[in-house]
Amino acid sequence: MSSLKAATVSNKVIRRKRKRQNGEDSAGGDPSEEIPGEVVEATQAAKSGKPTGTQCRKRGHAEIECQVEWPQLFKDLDKTHKALNLVFTFCSTRKHLATTFDTIRSAVESNTKRELKVEDVAAIAALRPEGINFAYVDEVMLQTDIKGAERDTTFKSGRSRDITVQGPAPDASVGGFTGLDELGTRHPDLLPSGKEVLYFEFVDEDLKRQVQHKKTGEPTNPNRRLRDEDLKMPVYSQKQLTTLIEKRNLKFTNAVISFLNRCAENKIDPELVLLQEAEAYIPVPSEPEARGSKAEPSTIPESIPKERKSIPEIVQELKDSPWYTGQIVPDGHRVFDAQGAEFGELDFLLSQDMVNALYNAKGITQFYAHQAEAINNLQSGRHVVVSTSTSSGKSLIYQLPVLHALEQDRNARAIYMFPTKALAQDQKKSLKDMLAYFTRLQDVLVETFDGDTPMYDRNQIRDEARIIFTNPDMLHLTILPQEDRWRSFLKHLRYVVVDELHYYNGLMGSHVAFIMRRLRRICAAVGNRKVKFISCSATVANPREHFKTIFGIDDVHLVDFDGSPSGRKEFLCWNTPYKDPGDPSSGRGDAIAECARLFCQLILRGVRVIAFCRVRKQCEELVTAAKSELEALGRPECMARIMGYRGGYTAQDRRRIESEMFEGKLIGIVATTALELGVDIGTLDCVMTLGFPYTIANLRQQSGRAGRRNKDSLSVLVGDCFPTDQHYMQNPDELFTKPNCELQVDLNNMLVLEGHIQCAAYEMPIKPVEDAVYFTKDLAKIAEERLIKDELGYYHCHDRFRPVPSRFVAIRDTEDDHFAIVDITHGRNVVLEELEASRAFFTIYDGAIFLHQGNSYLVRDFQPDRQIAKVEKVKVEWTTQQRDFTDVDPVETEAIREIPGSLSRAFHGSIRITQTVFGYFKVDKKRRLLDAVQVDNPPIVRHSKGMWLDVPKRALEILVDRRLHVAGAIHAAEHAVMSLMPNFVISMPGDVRTECKNGLKEFARKETSRKRPARLTFYDAKGGANGSGISTKAFEFVDVLLAQALERVQHCHCEDGCPECVCSEFCKEANEVMSKAGSQVIIKALLNMHIDVDALPMGPEDAGTAGVETVVPALPVPPRGRRGGDVEIKVEEDGDGDGLVADQVEAE
Repeated sequence: MSSLKAATVSNKVIRRKRKRQNGEDSAGGDPSEEIPGEVVEATQAAKSGKPTGTQCRKRGHAEIECQVEWPQLFKDLDKTHKALNLVFTFCSTRKHLATTFDTIRSAVESNTKRELKVEDVAAIAALRPEGINFAYVDEVMLQTDIKGAERDTTFKSGRSRDITVQGPAPDASVGGFTGLDELGTRHPDLLPSGKEVLYFEFVDEDLKRQVQHKKTGEPTNPNRRLRDEDLKMPVYSQKQLTTLIEKRNLKFTNAVISFLNRCAENKIDPELVLLQEAEAYIPVPSEPEARGSKAEPSTIPESIPKERKSIPEIVQELKDSPWYTGQIVPDGHRVFDAQGAEFGELDFLLSQDMVNALYNAKGITQFYAHQAEAINNLQSGRHVVVSTSTSSGKSLIYQLPVLHALEQDRNARAIYMFPTKALAQDQKKSLKDMLAYFTRLQDVLVETFDGDTPMYDRNQIRDEARIIFTNPDMLHLTILPQEDRWRSFLKHLRYVVVDELHYYNGLMGSHVAFIMRRLRRICAAVGNRKVKFISCSATVANPREHFKTIFGIDDVHLVDFDGSPSGRKEFLCWNTPYKDPGDPSSGRGDAIAECARLFCQLILRGVRVIAFCRVRKQCEELVTAAKSELEALGRPECMARIMGYRGGYTAQDRRRIESEMFEGKLIGIVATTALELGVDIGTLDCVMTLGFPYTIANLRQQSGRAGRRNKDSLSVLVGDCFPTDQHYMQNPDELFTKPNCELQVDLNNMLVLEGHIQCAAYEMPIKPVEDAVYFTKDLAKIAEERLIKDELGYYHCHDRFRPVPSRFVAIRDTEDDHFAIVDITHGRNVVLEELEASRAFFTIYDGAIFLHQGNSYLVRDFQPDRQIAKVEKVKVEWTTQQRDFTDVDPVETEAIREIPGSLSRAFHGSIRITQTVFGYFKVDKKRRLLDAVQVDNPPIVRHSKGMWLDVPKRALEILVDRRLHVAGAIHAAEHAVMSLMPNFVISMPGDVRTECKNGLKEFARKETSRKRPARLTFYDAKGGANGSGISTKAFEFVDVLLAQALERVQHCHCEDGCPECVCSEFCKEANEVMSKAGSQVIIKALLNMHIDVDALPMGPEDAGTAGVETVVPALPVPPRGRRGGDVEIKVEEDGDGDGLVADQVEAE
């Protein structure tokens, strides 16, 4: 166990004459008894009239000019503010001192020589409302912050910089608020609440931790990971304390001057005005009877209105709110005018039943121009792809032709394919609503055929259904391998509908393309060459070309003109404000809290909102924050009208949430991308996106969910603190002007191609001459090498893929193993949700707080062997944040490629990915660290294929000499190379990954526990141990990749890195450990280019620490077969002569 030492500011302490009374502990003591010398000296310097605040003025905080003399009231308040600042700063260095009004009163009064009144503090808060919190808080919750102050885990960097330090509770995984509670007493209904105490704090900025220099003993900034040191409380230097005190004093002075100048311009009495404004800041205990009198003037209606105001009015109300501090960035408010409808006519007559169904089920009396154009082309026998905006009526385009075909031929069949089950259920309901009005089609069977379909229903669906709703997985795994049973269905198949075509991109798109070819091949074999394919897609750059690639069909008609009406739309780039607005040095606030506040402000005004989050945990945290915000606003009755929606929820829960949103019972929903794909949940007025959603295409897809019923709508992108988010907050024009991305599918990926050729040979023997049209012109060669030939010249599936080859060809990374989360509160024993095994160890562990629909559940009993986690509902003011790391290590070299003109080489082979959760933080609502707990979970190990490049020794020496961050340089170089891979290999961002560097590498017990090799590593994210083949192709272009990456970094005008050069939207560590200058050193060294050392900046860089303590030179990776005997590396020149490829062969 690491030894723990108390916090210190300095060894120099000024003792007061008054002695501490017996029995008086430090937590309840008087802070005036023991004032650190540095704090006193800092205050004396401020009072002496010496030049101060230079650092503040450097950051743009120079004192403004006052037009009038300060009245006596303001002089007294200034003196009180300085005393409060001094005392609070001292208490910040002694975490066991809670700054309640009673605790700090005597210390402040001894400094000002006058009584400290609540009204005075309220007046100070009125002048600086954004920087001071003065309110009543629950004493029980305050104990969470001050108990167990002897333990403090404050050594953190990177992402945890936004977690401010607070004295933690004792380490008790199941100890409730205080660490002493019984398990059963933590249930919200049974939790006693403490009395309320008056609490004061500055909320603008926190002290940054420092450590004692080993030689001098003076406080200094940490410059290494401290992995081999004891856990100690932080120390603070006189300079740091002085700077913080002066900065706050200057901000208060400027606030007073601005207030006095404003009063002078309006010719009003400043003292009278301040006393009136201060009344709103006098704290009142949150008793039920007093709560109403505390409410501030607000434009929020008393109840959620059925009819909301217009979006411009609501946006203006938000801007006029007292908490608005300019969150809408410059040029970040865009307005898109309404668009009227354009109608078209069909070229054929509809039956009366069809007319009745259209009118009664959908209210349709006219067709939009794009609907008419698409339906007419389908009727004339052409394939159709429709690429229009969300909510433009695309579903009618594939519903009407199928129903019309059934009217003409009762034996006609249709397959509808959707990427998600929820979307399939939604569209099935819509189609059945129309079928109800067809007098001659009442008995037509329309059913879902997916993995959830009971086995005893499948035969009936196969034999009797006319329309089935399925997905590519079922087509691949069940329908095509059993083509003999589905022969009748496939023979009469008229239409195949593939919705959300843009979803099938990259590796997934490659699989679906070959599945469609296998379907066409079998249909042709049973005599059906009349199948028509219909696809709908979001707005993309190349819908026609993508359709041709997916289906292998050239005769396709594109409909990309949108004739549907759309309402007026406003788009806001809403940046999370600084903790102290206007002071960048205070750091960005909590984006989740900001999003929750805006979310609640909108729904309380009657705006139906959906908020998208990037990951599941964010989704739950936002639901929790929104419910807390509603409670704080005195509107707890509205909490039941917001819910979360994400993967992991049971199917019944998700259908219920969709239904309640559609019916209007819910007014706000927080979702992951699970709702991005068009499930109809009724009218939406606003879409909020928390953090940049990886790509601009995703942002536009999400934004299109708003305004689905022609009303005016709003889209809001809430910027987080991450570099990618801030890039778009500073350059909002890119969100609107960047072209839509092109969809890409690689049909030459040999791993994918061979897998589906084996599947096709199992379904029906392959004849290369005839079947080459479906697969590849090289089919004869592949068949000869990879398949088994019979005496008639037909090729069959190889034995290594039997008994069923489709089981060996995974088209997406799905998991069979799931963990059950069981709620045992009060003996319920109800399964809350199921969690994929790969997520389980990162989400559930003994002592973790598991979030479900905004409620907190404590993991009481985690049983990995039984795949069960028992949880109990609790009411705590903290959550847990796992501490984990991922090691990506090559284990076998399979090929080597020399880089022309360089001694460096690129390697390709097997990769081992090891993910380890070694502990977790307890974090409160304000992102303050309460505790750090260690856990002993087994690592999760996966294997893949990838390539790597070892960083030359010369580059490491230069980085160390210039004090540039080595891990940051490696990380930046990896991102720069990886971002260019789609230029050479057809892939999607995320198909290839790297080892992202984590800024939180402390708490390791051994110095050598996490030494990482100086290596650029890339691996296939999909495809299992054999990989997806993407990194293999990138390996062929590694020299060009490096050259282009260097050019991209050198020509980018940013200072520290941006998404255009070394930052990645997909970085799981939020691009925190980055060195743009260092990345150029590494890439140049790999290319054997000249490096101008003198032109490099001298570190350490602001973004990270100096040194190579986490990085060691890379050792060679043994070639395949080393364990079985000697291996000879055979190096051959490749076909282009521009590099060398090495194949290894075992020695005879």
